[in-house]
Order: sequence, then structure tokens, then C-alpha cells
Amino acid sequence: MTLGTTYLGLDLAHPVIAGASPLSATLDGIKRLEDAGAAAIVTASLYEEELIDEEEALEAAAMVGAESHPEVTSYLPPRCGCRSPLAAHLETIRRAAEAVALPLVASLSATTREGWAGIAADLQAAGAAALELNFHHVATDPTETSADVERRLVETVRDVRAAVHLPIAVKLSPYFTALPHLAAGLAEAGANGIVLFNRLYEPDIDLETMTFQPNLELSTREDIRLPLMWIALLSGKTALCMAASGGVERTDDVIKYLLAGADVVQTVSALLRHGPEHLARLVKGLTEWTQGHGATSVAEVRGRMSADRLDDPEVLVRAHQTTALLLRHPCRHAGRGVTGL
Repeated sequence: MTLGTTYLGLDLAHPVIAGASPLSATLDGIKRLEDAGAAAIVTASLYEEELIDEEEALEAAAMVGAESHPEVTSYLPPRCGCRSPLAAHLETIRRAAEAVALPLVASLSATTREGWAGIAADLQAAGAAALELNFHHVATDPTETSADVERRLVETVRDVRAAVHLPIAVKLSPYFTALPHLAAGLAEAGANGIVLFNRLYEPDIDLETMTFQPNLELSTREDIRLPLMWIALLSGKTALCMAASGGVERTDDVIKYLLAGADVVQTVSALLRHGPEHLARLVKGLTEWTQGHGATSVAEVRGRMSADRLDDPEVLVRAHQTTALLLRHPCRHAGRGVTGL
């Protein structure tokens, strides 16, 4: 029995990979994830916005006092001697690529066309095996249409594809109106896979300070439903590889994603809760379930519950709100007990 799978053209020992998180931000963390049994590791996201802010802060600190005297620049020390944030991140990728045997997928979130293509090329040169483009854009301009947003995303992928030869996965938010059409556009632009879905951390209001505050809550098993539905709907209808992301806490969640049609399953919150060693428990459980259900490989499991293999694929999109509510909250109506339909 084999758990081997392929994602973005990369041969993996099994379909459970460590998603981007603080655990994959350092060389020690990446080594720990490898030792724990990850099939691949998505490195902590590199944000162009933060790079710009940190570079400007370093530049401002280096110039303190520069205008106090005409000759002050002749005796100011060189800039702190520290590496830029980008150089430090690239060095981590380079050292990790040399130190671990499994593939490193470099996560990138940029804000400019130059940043997407330029930093992607830097990550390739540092030794990344693939790229995960973490596209985050909140459309707040009333004149910007959904078509504008999707066109910009497709153009971004096209720019990155022109700059690198690495496999490219695009991590999407769940808020696109026509996901199958977008997936086709991304494939045409040169993407090799999609990750469903990016989880956005919306702020909350602090009633004491009357300010918006970040509200970071780790995902739970309840978060599996939306990506599970879309993976099942897209399976067999897109040439892109699919990675599932969100709600992976137990082996059951891994199996459900695979049944829907995912090529690999990313886990983050469970590793932050239980430590990297939780990876081994997920893989062990997957092995036991697969053997117990008479399958000899993950390929035999993948896609069994995808929409194109269901007798009634409309069950994935048909509205069942009333039925679900009645089943969960039985009520009395017109003197008769209603416990289901």
C-alpha cells in the first residue's frame, strides 16, 4: 500500500503537507516539520508590503542626524550592517533547501507587478521547489468590478510565469463569483495548481478603546465545508492540481478532502495547537483508514466523492437550509411533531 502522490509535478511520500505558518519561518522550524513527517513544506509567507515598511524604517534610522552638520555623512557609520528583510528570508530559503530533503514551496504575497515577478525570481534562485502565490485583495473601490479583480490576478500569474520556471500554485480566497471560470483563466496564464482557500483574518472592534483590533482565531473542523464543496465541484473539471486548506484537525478531515478530489491537504492550525508531531498522527491515521477500506493507494481514494462521480451532483449546491434546520431543531407545527422530511 502506498500513500505517494504528486502535487505541482512534485513527487511526495504522502498527501499531508505543512502549510505556511510561523513554524516554517525559520530553518529550525522547517527541520522540525521535516522530522515530524511532512511530505512538503510551504514556507512562511513573504509580504512585499512588510518588506517595504521595514526597508523604509531601516533607511530612516540610518539617516538620523544626517542633516545636523554638512560633514556629518563623512563620519556616520555604514547602515547597521544587517541584511535586508528580503535578503534574510532568501537566506533562510537557501539554507533550508540545502538542509532538508523534501520540497519547499515558497509563499509570496506581493502588492506590485515588479514585486510579484522580481521576488518570485529571487525565491527561485534561493532554491524553492515551487511557489504559492498568496493573492490578497479587498475590492473597496466602487468603480472596480469583479472582472477587474480577476483580470489582475490572471495577469499577475502571467507575469510570474514569465519570470520563473518553477511550478506555481495560487492560493485563492473563497469570495470569487465564478470560481471554475477563474480556474480556467489561471491555468491558461501558466498556473499549475490552486489552494482552496486562503483564510482572511478580519478585525474586530474593541469596545473599550473604540478601535479595530486584529482577531486571530485558528481554524476549526467547521471550516472544512466550503473548501470541501468547491474541491468536489472542481475535481475533474480543471487541469490544475488542488490543495485543500482549512479545518484539518483530524485524519477524518484529510480523508474527506481526498475523497472530494484534493491532491494534497495542508494543515496549519492543528500543528500550532498540537505541535509538528501531529503530522505523524495524521499520516498514521490515513494509512490505517486506507488499508481498512481495501484501497492499495491514495489514488484509489481520491475523487470518489467528487461531483462528476455522484449520481446526484446537485446535492452539493442545492439549497437544503430548511431540511437542515428541521433536522437539527425539531419543532411542533399545527399540532404535529416535525422531526425530519
